[in-house]
Amino acid sequence: MKVNNYKVIAKNVIDLEIQALKKLKSSINKSFDQAVNAIVKCQSKIVLCGVGKSYLIASKIAATLSSVGCPSFSLSANDCSHGDLGSISKKDLLILISNSGETQELRPVIKYANRNKINLIGIVSKKNSLLHKASDIKLIIPEVKEAGLGIVPTSSTCEQLAIGDCLAVAALNKKRFSKQNFKEFHPSGSLGAKLKTVEDLMITGKKIPFINEDSSMKKALSLITKKKLGILIAINKKKLTTGIITDGQIRRSTQKNNSLISLSVKKVMTKNPISVDKDMLAVKSLSIMSEKKITSLCVHKKNKIKKTIGVLHIHYLLDGNIS
Repeated sequence: MKVNNYKVIAKNVIDLEIQALKKLKSSINKSFDQAVNAIVKCQSKIVLCGVGKSYLIASKIAATLSSVGCPSFSLSANDCSHGDLGSISKKDLLILISNSGETQELRPVIKYANRNKINLIGIVSKKNSLLHKASDIKLIIPEVKEAGLGIVPTSSTCEQLAIGDCLAVAALNKKRFSKQNFKEFHPSGSLGAKLKTVEDLMITGKKIPFINEDSSMKKALSLITKKKLGILIAINKKKLTTGIITDGQIRRSTQKNNSLISLSVKKVMTKNPISVDKDMLAVKSLSIMSEKKITSLCVHKKNKIKKTIGVLHIHYLLDGNIS
């Protein structure tokens, strides 16, 4: 085979899978709604089971469902006949995936589910197959042409994977699952970093370098050295934020005024510092710092902009892998 033909093969495979997904799209019906409702209402675990390639797809779907707040795990039907049936309880929701619906290894699982009245969703291509007949909710995925000799599971597994994604996203919407909820299940990695908020990275309480705006710059110099943040947040008698002082600002002021230490903080500070809401995504706060060419932000809650509850420094963003 000529090397140039490989690209043609790849495009043909993709074309077959696109056709399969189009068929799947047209096949979505009321049974899909029933399946989503069953997933969201499940008060126990969601167990996904399959054989061979279908088991691998089941594992991916289980991981996706778990990530959107639907506790799930996968089982290989081969292992179920050797003790793993004990992992499935009566309150669980069982989802069996099989192209033919007649796979021998699925039979004990189906019998176990029916005997114990476990709610069963069947994802299957063959109507009137054992799995189709035994399922409480039947999700029919259209029969399609496979790539690779017409027998290698490709188009059919593409459909299985897609229907799993559809179930997860639909469940996500029904549960009103937010980005904040999603973040709780993804605390690490690049995805977790993207979902971190300002509140996750800011300093609070006694760590915030507050100074009264009427204090002397002599006191300010001592405090900015002690806090080691390179900034001070100026507040008035009502503890409302009125300004900010940076170490760079102090250096520049020293060059212009030899009697800096005799001045009050109010005379030197930059008024009305930029403040962001605690729920802002950290990546957006980094963008603001970059645009304004600053290294720190005051943090407030809701619309109380003058009430600083935290300070976000660029170092905290970098340490949190925000980029």
